[in-house]
Amino acid sequence: MTTRNSSLRLVSPVWLVLVGILSVQFGAGVAKSLFDEIAPTTIVWLRLVTSAFVLVLIARPVLRGRSRADWLAAIGLGVSLGVMNWAIYQSFLRIPLGVAVTLEFVGPLTLAVLGSRRMRDLVWVALAAVGVAVLGLAGGSGSLNLAGALFALLAGACWAAYILLSGATGRRWPGLDGLAVASVVATLLLTPAAVGTAGGDLLDPRILALGAAVGLLSSVIPYSCEMVALRTIRPSVFSILMSLEPAAAALAGIVVLQEFLSLEQWLAMVCIIIASVGATRSSRTVAPAPD
Repeated sequence: MTTRNSSLRLVSPVWLVLVGILSVQFGAGVAKSLFDEIAPTTIVWLRLVTSAFVLVLIARPVLRGRSRADWLAAIGLGVSLGVMNWAIYQSFLRIPLGVAVTLEFVGPLTLAVLGSRRMRDLVWVALAAVGVAVLGLAGGSGSLNLAGALFALLAGACWAAYILLSGATGRRWPGLDGLAVASVVATLLLTPAAVGTAGGDLLDPRILALGAAVGLLSSVIPYSCEMVALRTIRPSVFSILMSLEPAAAALAGIVVLQEFLSLEQWLAMVCIIIASVGATRSSRTVAPAPD
C-alpha cells in the first residue's frame, strides 16, 4: 500500500484527477454494456458493495460515541449517494451516456451558482439553460427520452445534496469514517431492489466479478486518484477539471458503446461545460465526483 501511494504521489495531481474522471466514465460505459444481461439496479448495487467494502477496510470507522446529529448526517449522505447512483444508471438505460452526465451536471452547477452572489453568474445560468433546451429540442435519432432526462436531473439534484452533506459529514466524522458509513447506508438502501431484481443472479460468480470490476473502475480507482490529488491541488482547479465529466462520458460512450452524439447534443454539452467552468471559478463550492 505504501509503495502504491508513493508512486501515485509522483504523478501530477491534474493527471490523477483526469485518470479518475476517465475511470468513472469508462466504468459507466462498461456497466451500460452489461445491461442486456444484468439489470441497472443490480450493477449499481454491486458497484456500491465494492466501494463500501474498500472504504470500510481503509477507514475502519469508529461507531461508538456518535451523536444523533452525526448519524443523521452520515445517513443523509448515504441516501443521496444511493439514489444518485441508482438514478443515473436508470438514465444510462434510456439515453446516451454523454447526454445523461451532461444533464446530471445541472445539479452541481446550480449549487455553484447559488453559492455566488455575483450578478454576472446569471450568465452561466442562462448558458446552462440554453444547453438543456438544445438537448430537449434535439431531434432525429438523438431525440431525448423524457424519463431518461428526468432520471439524470434527479441524479444531479442528489449530487448537489451529496456535496452539501459531504461537508456536514466531514465536519462530524474524522477522516473517511463518515463516507464509509454512508457507503454502507447506500448499499443497504438498494439491497431490497437489487435482490428483488437479480434474484439468483447474485449467486453467479461471473455476475459478481463483472459488478466488482465496475466498482473498481467507477469507485475505487477514481477515489484513490482523487484522494491523493486533493492533498496538493487547489479546490478551484479540481472543480474546473470535474467540469470535463460530460466530455469524458461522451468519449466513453463512443469508444465502449458506439453512441455517437448529434451536433446539437455536442453543442449543448459545450454550453454546460463552459457554464460549469465559469460558475466554479467564482464559487467556493467544490463538486466532488459521485462515489
